[in-house]
Amino acid sequence: MTVEDVTRTDSGRALMLANEAVVRAALEADVKVVACYPGSPTSEILDTFSEVLPHFGDYRMQIAANEKVALETVAGASMAGLRSLTSMKSVGMNVASDALFSIAYTGVNAGCVCIVADDPHAHSSQSEQDGRHFAEPSYTPMIEPSTAQESYEMTKWAFEISSKYKTIVMIRTTTRVNHQRGLVKLGDLKRTPFKKNKWSEVKGQYFTVGAIARELKAKLLKKIDDIRPEFEQSKFNILEEGQGRIGVITGGVSYLHSKEAMRNLGVSLPTLKIGTVYPLPEKKIAAFLKRLDTVIVVEELTPYLELRVTAIAKDANPKIRIIGKRSGDFSEMLEYNVPIVEKALAKFLKKPLSLDYDAVTKRADQLKSILLERNPIFCPGCPHRGTLWAIRQALSRLRIRDKIVYNNDIGCYSMAMLAPNNFSDSMLSMGSSVGLSAGMEMALDDKVIAMVGDSTLYHAALPGIVNLIHHNANVTLFVLDNSITAMTGQQYNPNSPLDAGEQPARKIIMEKMFEALGSDSITVIDPYHTRDCVKPIMDALQAKGFSVVISRRECALYGDHLRRESEVPIVRSVNDKTTCRSIYNCVKEFYCPAITVDESDSKMRIQTDLCDGCLECRQVCPTSAPAHVDGTTEGPAHMSSGTPG
Repeated sequence: MTVEDVTRTDSGRALMLANEAVVRAALEADVKVVACYPGSPTSEILDTFSEVLPHFGDYRMQIAANEKVALETVAGASMAGLRSLTSMKSVGMNVASDALFSIAYTGVNAGCVCIVADDPHAHSSQSEQDGRHFAEPSYTPMIEPSTAQESYEMTKWAFEISSKYKTIVMIRTTTRVNHQRGLVKLGDLKRTPFKKNKWSEVKGQYFTVGAIARELKAKLLKKIDDIRPEFEQSKFNILEEGQGRIGVITGGVSYLHSKEAMRNLGVSLPTLKIGTVYPLPEKKIAAFLKRLDTVIVVEELTPYLELRVTAIAKDANPKIRIIGKRSGDFSEMLEYNVPIVEKALAKFLKKPLSLDYDAVTKRADQLKSILLERNPIFCPGCPHRGTLWAIRQALSRLRIRDKIVYNNDIGCYSMAMLAPNNFSDSMLSMGSSVGLSAGMEMALDDKVIAMVGDSTLYHAALPGIVNLIHHNANVTLFVLDNSITAMTGQQYNPNSPLDAGEQPARKIIMEKMFEALGSDSITVIDPYHTRDCVKPIMDALQAKGFSVVISRRECALYGDHLRRESEVPIVRSVNDKTTCRSIYNCVKEFYCPAITVDESDSKMRIQTDLCDGCLECRQVCPTSAPAHVDGTTEGPAHMSSGTPG
């Protein structure tokens, strides 16, 4: 995709990610307010909206502090009469669900759409949760696309449904749909100017409690009943004819896997693809079941469809055999693919596989066995590397490495659990390091340490921090201030002076915030001056009460971006081999991908094509052998706005 594919005003075809297709569709639907918190696999939705914002200028956008705030922001805009959209990953809906259930009761005004992306296989998530289960208990309509084209079409339809029934509509996706690329047939783009409304002209009653909640519940049930016939007839519930009395019910990306598996096996089974997750097309499912002896339900994660198909079959066809997770033919774990589905179908149909997948996997494992294990590591120049090295030195000098509990959090620094740091006694959810520390501090004699990034700090850690300070907890908190939400693609956050579309925003000064909250000590360090960080960290660890260490240096990738924009050269580093004594601290304790060993002389060598010029390696080298290629020995200056140099 190019930006021109999103901004073009004419119809036609364009090669797009499904996430990009969602953006184009929302723009065609004349969305006026967008608010998101980044999280894979939906980050490209936020990024694309942000990139094209200056081009259009006829919608407003915020990168919210968290998903709950994002959902409430777009709901508020919809209540005020403007079409709105938010997107979030599956665990983000955990945060937003508190608001979701109430918004379902009160309803909205203009169209309001929420994309929720599950992550089977937990590629970038803490769990393999199934977001489909949010729809039914909250009485929120939910639809699910299989392709980039359907992602585009369903987004436009979601706005129509939302506007017609005054309800938020959820679009459920999974990683392999979000990151699927395909040709998308676009419509004309006809935008209208952005215009604020007057509350007196659009206002409604958006509160729910007690008797009012009971009244709204009755209206909500009626609303779902009204939506049900429309979903029953939706073009996104596709019945494909086939041969025999064995059929397939599926949806999302599993529909594509099922189609390819059947093609590989040379069979054509009757197939019902479910596009409306809630309310389900129960009559269509019942009619499909009546013509079958066996139905195979293919879906990732929980048996959401299977359980409901089973309930429908009780009246529609009680003798039908149902093949799925409950029969033991499919797993509730991991991401499905064509081999998984083909194996299950082949076993039941007694057909030979199109390929010996087990032999392919076995050969792949054999080839992998000869490769060295390569754990994920931080980027060259990442400030977290220096921070964690300094923490290790401080713990070692204090002789308390085995007398601490280290509660980690969600971000690039989650890799602290890996060598050479081997930290992390816990890592659950955004901000949980702080909440867990409160309980552990009461229950343990050990020193309790928590670590969060700047984005996580403002996302979910603040209530836990207030709790620690209020209860006089003896906890040390490390805040990794890298000026950006790095892990999800360099999005801005409240620690940044900019917002979506490079709009100016107010940067929150965290030292002042911690001081106002009543922190007992606040220390700011620069991890590029790695050696100088050890003593302040030791002091913070020994301090009584709630102590904060802010490790401040912008993300290396973000800093490089700022240097290129400012035409500031990136000065690489080299190792002075006459000084280097092959001690290998830089290799064994630092794990920088730019550092290797020159086999010709067993000296450390810096790969200049990877080096970021941070000179953290010089800080950990006992002989200070690394230096910049120009002979200078000071690390680069801070590039982030509002960051002291």
